[in-house]
Amino acid sequence: MQEKGREVLYHEAQALCTLADSLNACFDEAVTIIGQTKGRLIVSGVGKSGHVGRKMAATFASTGQPAFFVHAAEAGHGDLGMITKDDTLLLISYSGEASELHALLDYAHRMQLPIVSITSKATSFLASHSTITLMLPDVSEACPMGLAPTTSTTLTMALGDALAVSLLTLKGFTKSDFNTFHPGGNLGHKLRSIQDFMHPIEKTPLTSIATPVANCLIQMSQGGFGCVGIIDNDALVGIITDGDVRRHMLSVLEANKVTDFKTATAIDMMTKNPIIITSDALMGDALAIFEKKSITNLFVVDTIENRNVIGILHVHDCLRGKVI
Repeated sequence: MQEKGREVLYHEAQALCTLADSLNACFDEAVTIIGQTKGRLIVSGVGKSGHVGRKMAATFASTGQPAFFVHAAEAGHGDLGMITKDDTLLLISYSGEASELHALLDYAHRMQLPIVSITSKATSFLASHSTITLMLPDVSEACPMGLAPTTSTTLTMALGDALAVSLLTLKGFTKSDFNTFHPGGNLGHKLRSIQDFMHPIEKTPLTSIATPVANCLIQMSQGGFGCVGIIDNDALVGIITDGDVRRHMLSVLEANKVTDFKTATAIDMMTKNPIIITSDALMGDALAIFEKKSITNLFVVDTIENRNVIGILHVHDCLRGKVI
């Protein structure tokens, strides 16, 4: 069964490569048409194409293009009223001959609405009545009988993703825009900004470069973050962590210069130019830094250039914010 599973996946992967190689100017035009839509993108299909169409509509809607799914069979029974003169249609039929789409095609032509279609037959009824047609390559289904929609639905869904991602790139869709449409769940938490979870400046352990090491240790203990930020002319220039203290003490002991520890100041022990983040960054960005750099604290600054500290974020705040 594992071998059969791999066979199916390799078969569909190869088909996806074929689809990628087949993209042409029609794809550019389809993205442009959808991007110029003043209203909504109306996605429709029947059977497995309908199921894929629902997912496509959800993806478009979540990435900044208003869209919804209209069932082709219901369109001729009143649901055509959902479609306005400012909308664009995206119709899906692998054969291109689904009779249920005829009502939508007729309505779109009467209303002079753009029609983007996805099919595998260039001479089909759907293709011949569309503004632009995206062709699926002629590949066999993955099932042993070559009948159950498998490879074809994978290609259709992937093509929908390609359209949606190309469109959001064209529109300059940002993480902040994405957050607007995904406020819930784990993804929503990752897309919340740092300022929602950071500790304010009055709770942030900070001291100057001339502070004696002993005083730095006191601030580290009282602050509860296991570190202290070192500032010079209001700008963050360094950080002292538990690890910095251990390393400094070890070097002093090895050199047999205990007096150096007593006279040392923050600038002698600190790690210069610590990693920082701005308050308008997202919690997902902070989590990525924590994981990649294996650190537990991030000082939050007003701008990367000024490095004026306005707060601090601890890795535990990711747990508190349900980002992890």
